[in-house]
Amino acid sequence: MGAYTISNSVQGESLELKADCILIANDSVATDELRKSTLKLAKPQEIKLVIKNINDAIDSINSGITDKYKLLIIVESIEDAYKITKETKQIKQINLGGIKPRENSKNISKTINLLENEELMLKDLIKNGIEIEIRQLATDNKILYK
Repeated sequence: MGAYTISNSVQGESLELKADCILIANDSVATDELRKSTLKLAKPQEIKLVIKNINDAIDSINSGITDKYKLLIIVESIEDAYKITKETKQIKQINLGGIKPRENSKNISKTINLLENEELMLKDLIKNGIEIEIRQLATDNKILYK
C-alpha cells in the first residue's frame, strides 16, 4: 500500500515526503481548465499530477488504484480533508500548511486560523487515530495539533 498524506499546502511537501504523485481534490479546480493547466505547468516534472473532484478522489483512493503511489493529496479546506479522511481508510496524516483568518476564526498558530466547526472536525479525526500536524514548509519543525 502506498503512503497517503493530506495537506492544504504544497510548498515543498512533495520533496520532503518524496511523493511521486500529487492528487488535487477540489470540486471547482476539477472543472476549471485554466486552473488545471496552471497547476500542471507548476508541478515538478518528475511527479505525476491528478486533479479530481472530492467524490472521484475518494472513489480512486478506495479502489486501490492509488496504492502504488506515495500520494500527497492537496485540498482547499478542513471540510474536504475531513470528508476524504472519514470516507477512506488509507489516510493517517493531515498537514495544515496555512489557513487565513476569517470572521469568528481562532488563531492556533502563526499560519492557522480555525472556525469552531473545523476544530471539532480535527478533534474527531485525532480521536480516530489521525495525526494532524501544522507545518507550512517541509523544512519547518512539525507541530502536532491536539
